[in-house]
Amino acid sequence: MSETVKQKKKTNSTDRSLKILIGIFALVLVLFGVLLYFTAKKESALKGADQAIRLSAQGGFDCEYAEAQKLYAFGEGVLKVTEDRTAYLTLSGNEVYSKNIKYTNPQCYIRDGKAVVFDYNGYAFMVLDKDQVVFEKPTENKVKGAKLSDNGKCAIITDSDEGYGKVTIYDEKGSFIAAWESSDSGYPIDVTFSKDDSFFAISTVNTMGAVNRPYIRLFAIVDTGTKFSASDYGLYTSDDAQLFGSVVYGGNRLFTFTANKIFTLENDKLVALSGEYGSINYVNSVDDMLFMIYSDGINQKNSLAIINSKGETIYDSLIGSSVNAVSVKDDKYAVSVDNRIYIFKSNGNVISDISVDEEVLRIGFIENDKLVVISTGGVHTINY
Repeated sequence: MSETVKQKKKTNSTDRSLKILIGIFALVLVLFGVLLYFTAKKESALKGADQAIRLSAQGGFDCEYAEAQKLYAFGEGVLKVTEDRTAYLTLSGNEVYSKNIKYTNPQCYIRDGKAVVFDYNGYAFMVLDKDQVVFEKPTENKVKGAKLSDNGKCAIITDSDEGYGKVTIYDEKGSFIAAWESSDSGYPIDVTFSKDDSFFAISTVNTMGAVNRPYIRLFAIVDTGTKFSASDYGLYTSDDAQLFGSVVYGGNRLFTFTANKIFTLENDKLVALSGEYGSINYVNSVDDMLFMIYSDGINQKNSLAIINSKGETIYDSLIGSSVNAVSVKDDKYAVSVDNRIYIFKSNGNVISDISVDEEVLRIGFIENDKLVVISTGGVHTINY
Protein backbone atom coordinates (compact mmCIF):
# COMPACT_ATOMS: atom_id res chain seq x y z
CA MET A 1 0.00 0.00 0.00
CA SER A 2 1.43 3.38 -0.97
CA GLU A 3 2.24 6.05 1.59
CA THR A 4 -0.37 8.35 -0.03
CA VAL A 5 -3.18 5.84 0.50
CA LYS A 6 -2.07 5.15 4.07
CA GLN A 7 -2.00 8.86 4.80
CA LYS A 8 -5.48 9.33 3.27
CA LYS A 9 -6.97 6.53 5.43
CA LYS A 10 -5.32 7.97 8.52
CA THR A 11 -6.78 11.41 7.72
CA ASN A 12 -10.29 9.96 7.19
CA SER A 13 -10.05 8.07 10.50
CA THR A 14 -8.96 11.25 12.28
CA ASP A 15 -11.84 13.18 10.73
CA ARG A 16 -14.37 10.57 11.87
CA SER A 17 -12.98 10.60 15.42
CA LEU A 18 -13.06 14.38 15.46
CA LYS A 19 -16.66 14.43 14.21
CA ILE A 20 -17.68 11.92 16.92
CA LEU A 21 -15.98 14.01 19.61
CA ILE A 22 -17.65 17.18 18.31
CA GLY A 23 -21.02 15.39 18.27
CA ILE A 24 -20.58 14.16 21.85
CA PHE A 25 -19.50 17.62 22.96
CA ALA A 26 -22.54 19.20 21.26
CA LEU A 27 -24.85 16.66 22.91
CA VAL A 28 -23.32 17.43 26.32
CA LEU A 29 -23.84 21.14 25.69
CA VAL A 30 -27.51 20.54 24.79
CA LEU A 31 -28.10 18.38 27.86
CA PHE A 32 -26.36 20.95 30.04
CA GLY A 33 -28.52 23.69 28.54
CA VAL A 34 -31.72 21.72 29.19
CA LEU A 35 -30.64 21.01 32.78
CA LEU A 36 -29.77 24.67 33.30
CA TYR A 37 -33.17 25.71 31.91
CA PHE A 38 -35.17 23.49 34.26
CA THR A 39 -32.96 24.37 37.22
CA ALA A 40 -33.45 28.07 36.52
CA LYS A 41 -37.18 27.49 36.10
CA LYS A 42 -37.39 25.76 39.49
CA GLU A 43 -35.26 28.46 41.14
CA SER A 44 -37.54 31.10 39.63
CA ALA A 45 -40.59 29.33 41.07
CA LEU A 46 -39.05 29.50 44.53
CA LYS A 47 -38.47 33.27 44.48
CA GLY A 48 -40.60 35.83 46.24
CA ALA A 49 -41.20 33.95 49.50
CA ASP A 50 -39.74 34.54 52.95
CA GLN A 51 -38.07 31.13 52.70
CA ALA A 52 -37.29 28.80 49.78
CA ILE A 53 -37.05 25.24 51.10
CA ARG A 54 -36.00 22.02 49.42
CA LEU A 55 -38.10 19.40 51.18
CA SER A 56 -35.70 16.55 50.45
CA ALA A 57 -33.09 18.33 52.59
CA GLN A 58 -35.40 18.54 55.62
CA GLY A 59 -35.88 16.08 58.48
CA GLY A 60 -38.30 13.18 58.05
CA PHE A 61 -38.31 10.19 55.71
CA ASP A 62 -38.69 9.50 52.00
CA CYS A 63 -41.39 7.26 50.56
CA GLU A 64 -43.12 6.46 47.29
CA TYR A 65 -46.01 8.60 46.07
CA ALA A 66 -48.48 5.71 46.53
CA GLU A 67 -47.53 5.43 50.20
CA ALA A 68 -47.51 9.19 50.76
CA GLN A 69 -51.17 9.32 49.70
CA LYS A 70 -52.04 7.14 52.72
CA LEU A 71 -50.33 9.40 55.26
CA TYR A 72 -51.91 12.13 57.41
CA ALA A 73 -50.10 14.63 59.63
CA PHE A 74 -51.07 13.62 63.16
CA GLY A 75 -49.78 14.22 66.69
CA GLU A 76 -46.00 14.50 66.50
CA GLY A 77 -45.77 12.30 63.43
CA VAL A 78 -48.08 10.80 60.82
CA LEU A 79 -51.01 8.40 60.69
CA LYS A 80 -50.82 5.74 57.99
CA VAL A 81 -54.27 4.55 56.92
CA THR A 82 -54.69 1.53 54.63
CA GLU A 83 -57.46 -0.98 53.99
CA ASP A 84 -56.03 -3.49 56.45
CA ARG A 85 -54.11 -1.40 58.97
CA THR A 86 -53.92 1.94 60.73
CA ALA A 87 -50.55 2.87 62.25
CA TYR A 88 -49.14 5.89 64.06
CA LEU A 89 -45.56 6.62 62.93
CA THR A 90 -42.87 8.94 64.20
CA LEU A 91 -41.24 11.47 61.89
CA SER A 92 -38.46 8.93 61.37
CA GLY A 93 -40.96 6.40 60.07
CA ASN A 94 -40.86 4.19 63.16
CA GLU A 95 -44.14 2.66 64.30
CA VAL A 96 -45.53 3.74 67.69
CA TYR A 97 -48.63 1.53 67.58
CA SER A 98 -50.97 0.00 65.02
CA LYS A 99 -54.41 -1.54 64.66
CA ASN A 100 -55.48 -4.17 62.13
CA ILE A 101 -58.70 -3.32 60.30
CA LYS A 102 -60.75 -4.51 57.34
CA TYR A 103 -61.97 -1.34 55.64
CA THR A 104 -62.90 -1.19 51.96
CA ASN A 105 -62.62 2.61 51.63
CA PRO A 106 -60.87 4.07 54.69
CA GLN A 107 -61.23 7.83 55.30
CA CYS A 108 -59.64 9.98 58.00
CA TYR A 109 -60.69 13.20 59.75
CA ILE A 110 -58.28 14.85 62.21
CA ARG A 111 -59.01 17.54 64.76
CA ASP A 112 -57.01 18.85 67.72
CA GLY A 113 -54.89 15.79 68.51
CA LYS A 114 -57.48 13.13 67.72
CA ALA A 115 -58.45 11.28 64.57
CA VAL A 116 -61.53 9.37 63.46
CA VAL A 117 -60.88 6.70 60.84
CA PHE A 118 -64.00 5.31 59.19
CA ASP A 119 -64.94 2.98 56.38
CA TYR A 120 -66.86 5.09 53.88
CA ASN A 121 -69.90 3.08 52.74
CA GLY A 122 -68.77 0.45 55.25
CA TYR A 123 -69.84 -0.44 58.75
CA ALA A 124 -67.13 0.57 61.23
CA PHE A 125 -65.11 3.47 62.65
CA MET A 126 -62.58 4.18 65.39
CA VAL A 127 -61.20 7.19 67.25
CA LEU A 128 -57.47 7.48 68.00
CA ASP A 129 -55.03 9.75 69.78
CA LYS A 130 -51.23 9.67 69.70
CA ASP A 131 -51.09 7.00 72.43
CA GLN A 132 -53.76 4.50 71.48
CA VAL A 133 -57.03 3.60 69.81
CA VAL A 134 -59.47 5.34 72.16
CA PHE A 135 -62.51 3.37 71.01
CA GLU A 136 -63.76 1.37 68.05
CA LYS A 137 -67.36 0.64 67.04
CA PRO A 138 -69.39 -1.09 64.34
CA THR A 139 -72.42 0.59 62.77
CA GLU A 140 -75.76 -0.83 61.66
CA ASN A 141 -75.83 1.19 58.45
CA LYS A 142 -73.29 2.47 55.95
CA VAL A 143 -71.05 5.27 57.22
CA LYS A 144 -71.26 8.47 55.16
CA GLY A 145 -69.12 10.84 57.23
CA ALA A 146 -67.58 11.64 60.60
CA LYS A 147 -66.56 14.72 62.59
CA LEU A 148 -64.83 15.43 65.90
CA SER A 149 -65.26 18.30 68.34
CA ASP A 150 -62.36 20.20 69.90
CA ASN A 151 -62.86 18.14 73.06
CA GLY A 152 -63.00 14.76 71.36
CA LYS A 153 -66.72 14.09 70.97
CA CYS A 154 -67.54 12.23 67.76
CA ALA A 155 -70.42 12.49 65.29
CA ILE A 156 -71.05 9.70 62.79
CA ILE A 157 -73.36 10.17 59.79
CA THR A 158 -74.86 6.94 58.45
CA ASP A 159 -77.64 5.72 56.22
CA SER A 160 -80.91 4.80 57.90
CA ASP A 161 -83.46 2.02 57.44
CA GLU A 162 -86.27 4.22 58.73
CA GLY A 163 -85.43 7.61 57.23
CA TYR A 164 -83.08 9.64 55.06
CA GLY A 165 -80.10 9.28 57.36
CA LYS A 166 -78.92 9.17 60.94
CA VAL A 167 -76.43 11.12 63.06
CA THR A 168 -75.07 9.47 66.22
CA ILE A 169 -73.06 11.36 68.87
CA TYR A 170 -70.50 9.74 71.19
CA ASP A 171 -68.54 11.26 74.08
CA GLU A 172 -64.75 11.29 74.40
CA LYS A 173 -64.63 7.68 75.64
CA GLY A 174 -67.10 6.28 73.14
CA SER A 175 -70.22 6.31 75.29
CA PHE A 176 -73.46 6.98 73.44
CA ILE A 177 -74.92 10.49 73.87
CA ALA A 178 -77.73 10.75 71.35
CA ALA A 179 -78.93 9.77 67.90
CA TRP A 180 -81.09 11.74 65.49
CA GLU A 181 -82.81 10.07 62.57
CA SER A 182 -84.04 12.27 59.73
CA SER A 183 -87.60 11.42 58.73
CA ASP A 184 -88.68 14.66 57.02
CA SER A 185 -85.69 17.03 57.02
CA GLY A 186 -83.89 15.18 54.25
CA TYR A 187 -80.40 13.77 53.94
CA PRO A 188 -77.78 14.72 56.58
CA ILE A 189 -74.82 16.37 54.85
CA ASP A 190 -72.57 17.81 57.55
CA VAL A 191 -72.35 18.14 61.33
CA THR A 192 -70.37 20.45 63.63
CA PHE A 193 -69.91 21.12 67.34
CA SER A 194 -69.80 24.46 69.13
CA LYS A 195 -66.49 25.37 70.72
CA ASP A 196 -67.61 24.35 74.23
CA ASP A 197 -69.54 21.28 72.98
CA SER A 198 -72.82 22.66 74.31
CA PHE A 199 -74.44 22.41 70.85
CA PHE A 200 -74.14 20.41 67.68
CA ALA A 201 -75.69 21.38 64.35
CA ILE A 202 -76.62 19.25 61.35
CA SER A 203 -77.13 20.48 57.79
CA THR A 204 -79.64 18.55 55.65
CA VAL A 205 -81.31 18.84 52.27
CA ASN A 206 -84.80 17.59 51.38
CA THR A 207 -85.00 16.65 47.72
CA MET A 208 -88.52 15.19 47.74
CA GLY A 209 -90.43 18.36 46.89
CA ALA A 210 -90.62 20.37 43.69
CA VAL A 211 -87.74 22.51 45.02
CA ASN A 212 -84.79 21.36 47.13
CA ARG A 213 -85.19 22.59 50.69
CA PRO A 214 -82.15 23.12 52.96
CA TYR A 215 -82.42 22.82 56.75
CA ILE A 216 -80.24 23.31 59.81
CA ARG A 217 -81.10 21.21 62.87
CA LEU A 218 -79.66 22.46 66.16
CA PHE A 219 -79.33 20.31 69.30
CA ALA A 220 -78.25 21.15 72.83
CA ILE A 221 -75.87 18.82 74.70
CA VAL A 222 -76.49 18.64 78.46
CA ASP A 223 -74.01 17.31 81.02
CA THR A 224 -76.05 15.69 83.79
CA GLY A 225 -72.96 14.99 85.90
CA THR A 226 -72.94 11.26 85.20
CA LYS A 227 -73.56 11.30 81.45
CA PHE A 228 -74.37 13.52 78.47
CA SER A 229 -77.74 13.84 76.81
CA ALA A 230 -79.03 15.88 73.87
CA SER A 231 -82.28 17.67 73.13
CA ASP A 232 -83.81 19.24 70.02
CA TYR A 233 -83.16 23.01 70.13
CA GLY A 234 -84.23 24.47 66.78
CA LEU A 235 -85.00 24.02 63.09
CA TYR A 236 -83.97 26.64 60.54
CA THR A 237 -84.32 27.00 56.80
CA SER A 238 -84.00 29.54 53.98
CA ASP A 239 -85.84 30.47 50.82
CA ASP A 240 -82.57 29.86 49.01
CA ALA A 241 -83.03 26.52 47.22
CA GLN A 242 -79.30 25.72 47.27
CA LEU A 243 -78.15 23.20 49.81
CA PHE A 244 -76.14 24.10 52.92
CA GLY A 245 -72.94 22.24 52.11
CA SER A 246 -71.26 22.70 55.47
CA VAL A 247 -71.81 24.05 58.97
CA VAL A 248 -69.07 25.68 61.06
CA TYR A 249 -68.93 27.52 64.38
CA GLY A 250 -66.90 30.73 64.36
CA GLY A 251 -66.59 31.54 68.04
CA ASN A 252 -70.08 31.07 69.45
CA ARG A 253 -71.83 31.89 66.18
CA LEU A 254 -73.06 29.26 63.74
CA PHE A 255 -72.34 29.75 60.04
CA THR A 256 -73.52 27.70 57.10
CA PHE A 257 -72.71 27.95 53.41
CA THR A 258 -74.30 27.43 50.04
CA ALA A 259 -72.13 27.23 46.93
CA ASN A 260 -71.68 31.01 46.86
CA LYS A 261 -73.24 32.61 49.96
CA ILE A 262 -72.72 32.69 53.72
CA PHE A 263 -75.57 32.42 56.21
CA THR A 264 -75.42 32.89 59.97
CA LEU A 265 -77.81 32.21 62.82
CA GLU A 266 -78.90 35.58 64.18
CA ASN A 267 -81.85 36.29 66.50
CA ASP A 268 -83.02 32.72 65.99
CA LYS A 269 -83.10 33.12 62.18
CA LEU A 270 -80.78 32.22 59.33
CA VAL A 271 -79.59 35.48 57.77
CA ALA A 272 -77.50 35.83 54.60
CA LEU A 273 -74.36 37.96 54.95
CA SER A 274 -73.77 40.62 52.34
CA GLY A 275 -71.68 39.65 49.34
CA GLU A 276 -71.55 36.68 47.01
CA TYR A 277 -68.62 34.36 46.34
CA GLY A 278 -68.30 32.57 43.02
CA SER A 279 -67.50 29.19 44.54
CA ILE A 280 -66.82 28.52 48.22
CA ASN A 281 -64.27 25.69 48.40
CA TYR A 282 -62.89 25.43 51.97
CA VAL A 283 -64.18 26.69 55.33
CA ASN A 284 -62.36 26.37 58.67
CA SER A 285 -62.84 27.77 62.15
CA VAL A 286 -59.64 29.31 63.51
CA ASP A 287 -59.92 30.56 67.09
CA ASP A 288 -63.00 32.83 66.82
CA MET A 289 -62.55 33.50 63.11
CA LEU A 290 -63.71 31.86 59.90
CA PHE A 291 -61.12 31.21 57.19
CA MET A 292 -62.81 30.71 53.84
CA ILE A 293 -61.16 29.92 50.50
CA TYR A 294 -63.22 30.78 47.45
CA SER A 295 -62.80 31.48 43.75
CA ASP A 296 -64.75 33.64 41.29
CA GLY A 297 -65.51 30.59 39.14
CA ILE A 298 -64.08 27.47 37.53
CA ASN A 299 -60.36 27.71 36.70
CA GLN A 300 -60.13 31.05 38.52
CA LYS A 301 -57.55 31.84 41.21
CA ASN A 302 -58.46 31.27 44.84
CA SER A 303 -58.82 33.99 47.45
CA LEU A 304 -58.72 33.72 51.23
CA ALA A 305 -61.31 35.64 53.25
CA ILE A 306 -61.17 35.92 57.04
CA ILE A 307 -64.49 36.68 58.73
CA ASN A 308 -64.94 37.53 62.41
CA SER A 309 -67.72 36.30 64.69
CA LYS A 310 -69.81 39.39 63.80
CA GLY A 311 -69.81 38.37 60.15
CA GLU A 312 -67.38 41.13 59.14
CA THR A 313 -64.64 40.41 56.59
CA ILE A 314 -61.28 41.54 58.01
CA TYR A 315 -59.04 40.07 55.28
CA ASP A 316 -59.58 39.16 51.64
CA SER A 317 -56.75 38.46 49.22
CA LEU A 318 -55.73 36.22 46.31
CA ILE A 319 -53.56 33.26 47.35
CA GLY A 320 -53.10 31.14 44.19
CA SER A 321 -54.51 28.64 41.73
CA SER A 322 -54.43 25.10 43.17
CA VAL A 323 -55.12 24.54 46.86
CA ASN A 324 -53.38 21.35 48.05
CA ALA A 325 -54.10 21.23 51.79
CA VAL A 326 -55.05 23.25 54.87
CA SER A 327 -54.38 22.77 58.58
CA VAL A 328 -55.55 24.49 61.76
CA LYS A 329 -54.13 24.55 65.27
CA ASP A 330 -55.34 26.92 67.99
CA ASP A 331 -55.02 30.43 66.49
CA LYS A 332 -52.87 29.42 63.49
CA TYR A 333 -53.89 28.45 59.96
CA ALA A 334 -51.70 26.97 57.21
CA VAL A 335 -52.62 26.59 53.56
CA SER A 336 -50.59 24.96 50.79
CA VAL A 337 -51.38 26.49 47.42
CA ASP A 338 -49.37 25.92 44.23
CA ASN A 339 -45.73 25.76 45.38
CA ARG A 340 -46.25 27.97 48.47
CA ILE A 341 -47.24 27.40 52.09
CA TYR A 342 -48.74 30.39 53.88
CA ILE A 343 -49.14 30.46 57.65
CA PHE A 344 -51.55 32.96 59.21
CA LYS A 345 -52.53 34.08 62.68
CA SER A 346 -56.27 34.20 63.27
CA ASN A 347 -56.21 38.01 63.01
CA GLY A 348 -55.02 37.80 59.40
CA ASN A 349 -51.33 38.50 59.97
CA VAL A 350 -49.05 36.37 57.79
CA ILE A 351 -46.52 34.54 59.99
CA SER A 352 -44.61 32.91 57.16
CA ASP A 353 -44.56 32.51 53.37
CA ILE A 354 -42.58 29.45 52.29
CA SER A 355 -41.77 28.13 48.82
CA VAL A 356 -41.25 24.38 48.42
CA ASP A 357 -39.95 22.30 45.52
CA GLU A 358 -42.31 19.29 45.67
CA GLU A 359 -46.05 18.84 45.27
CA VAL A 360 -47.70 18.94 48.71
CA LEU A 361 -50.40 16.41 49.61
CA ARG A 362 -51.11 17.24 53.28
CA ILE A 363 -49.78 19.47 56.06
CA GLY A 364 -50.13 19.63 59.84
CA PHE A 365 -48.86 21.62 62.82
CA ILE A 366 -46.63 20.11 65.50
CA GLU A 367 -44.84 21.66 68.48
CA ASN A 368 -42.00 24.20 68.43
CA ASP A 369 -43.21 26.19 65.41
CA LYS A 370 -42.87 23.27 63.02
CA LEU A 371 -45.06 22.02 60.22
CA VAL A 372 -45.25 18.44 58.95
CA VAL A 373 -45.35 18.42 55.16
CA ILE A 374 -46.41 15.24 53.34
CA SER A 375 -45.29 15.61 49.74
CA THR A 376 -45.08 13.33 46.72
CA GLY A 377 -41.54 12.48 47.87
CA GLY A 378 -42.11 11.74 51.55
CA VAL A 379 -42.63 13.23 55.02
CA HIS A 380 -40.64 16.29 56.10
CA THR A 381 -40.70 19.00 58.75
CA ILE A 382 -40.13 22.70 58.20
CA ASN A 383 -39.70 25.55 60.65
CA TYR A 384 -41.89 28.57 60.22
